[in-house]
Amino acid sequence: MGIRHLKPMTNGQRDMSYNDFAQVTAAKPGVKSLLQAKAKVTGRGNGRITVRHRGGGTRAKYRVIDFSGRDKLGVPGTIAAIEYDPNRSCFIALVHYKDGDKRYRIAHKGAAVGDTVLTAEKAKAVAGNRMQLINIPVGFTVYNIEVKANKGGQIVRSAGGSAKLISLEGEMAQIVLPSGEVRLIHKTNYATIGVISNEEHSQVRIGKAGRTRHRGRRPQVRGKAMNPCDHPHGGGEGGCPIGLTHPKTPWGAPALGVKSRKNKTTDKYILRSRHRAKKR
Repeated sequence: MGIRHLKPMTNGQRDMSYNDFAQVTAAKPGVKSLLQAKAKVTGRGNGRITVRHRGGGTRAKYRVIDFSGRDKLGVPGTIAAIEYDPNRSCFIALVHYKDGDKRYRIAHKGAAVGDTVLTAEKAKAVAGNRMQLINIPVGFTVYNIEVKANKGGQIVRSAGGSAKLISLEGEMAQIVLPSGEVRLIHKTNYATIGVISNEEHSQVRIGKAGRTRHRGRRPQVRGKAMNPCDHPHGGGEGGCPIGLTHPKTPWGAPALGVKSRKNKTTDKYILRSRHRAKKR
């Protein structure tokens, strides 16, 4: 897996790069029953723009991913294909289970066609196997971690992501998330061993505006370039400062760096904040 740089034939290709998709083995989705129609996001509600900078883009279908795997406990599966998913940054693996069922799951780094994967309370500690945290050796990297029991994996699901299991003392397991936050998660929750595929996703350079438009993103304009009636940052002469003590949204609310977390009921599960972790 690597990054492919183009020989620039146009200005838009000068700084453009692509993923070489060396790990991907299938050009098209292998199972049509695992595809669903996906409504286009236009950023409008009742005819009015409610989310700016959305619209257009290449039409894509949603791939139904099995983030839990609890109903396949003890049933071994074989990876039949590694596929590209336009709805997420990582690759997905098409798994054929021994009972005849077929499902998509997040592909781990190094996943190959023919590999065997298993979801069980306790299984062999190898990449791709999913089991309860209490049965995973301390120090292993995990991803697709359950936060609530029976809800499936909710965190650490993007390309190249992984968390580290650092302790199993007491009733809860301690996990270091990619942000540096140390979080307590119940030992009976499930997680998958390994690192998520497509780890070089962050190295891809878009290169031109058209590739962003293909993803359904419309152009953005700086508030400082607007008039005062259009944005709190607007007005002034030339490239002068915004003239405020802190940045604001177009509607006057604080922006950029403002803490937005409101769920205080789960604060007790955060052993070390990601903000404190960055300062060390």
